[in-house]
Amino acid sequence: MSKTKLTANLKENMAFEMQLNGHTLITDASPEIGGNDLGPRPKALLLAGLIGCTGIDIMSILKKMRVELDDVIITAEADQTEEHPKIYKSIHLVFTFKGKDLPMDKLKKAVSLSQEKYCGVTAMLEKASPITYEIRTEK
Repeated sequence: MSKTKLTANLKENMAFEMQLNGHTLITDASPEIGGNDLGPRPKALLLAGLIGCTGIDIMSILKKMRVELDDVIITAEADQTEEHPKIYKSIHLVFTFKGKDLPMDKLKKAVSLSQEKYCGVTAMLEKASPITYEIRTEK
């Protein structure tokens, strides 16, 4: 079994700096609650992790299927509860694939394999928040 270990150091006020695979990341709170806005909010990084995880899966699958794309845009929208702890009560992903004569059956297969089988971030997050998705194409 592999382990992941991160350590965060207080940078200033509410901002924390951490090293992830040789990359520096700073998280912070918004000025409205006393932060300095030096980095993204930690909860939003969950959505970024979700987009990154499923995006990598999908691109890997589509390359194996020999699907050529001009671009892919993945958008995540999450509804948050009002009471503490404020959590995402639902997450919706929109996958927009751009290109000529895109095979919708292969796009659907790649997205569904990522969401239902391969993406570990989806598997973790969906235990707390339902995740829905839609697929769009553009030329």
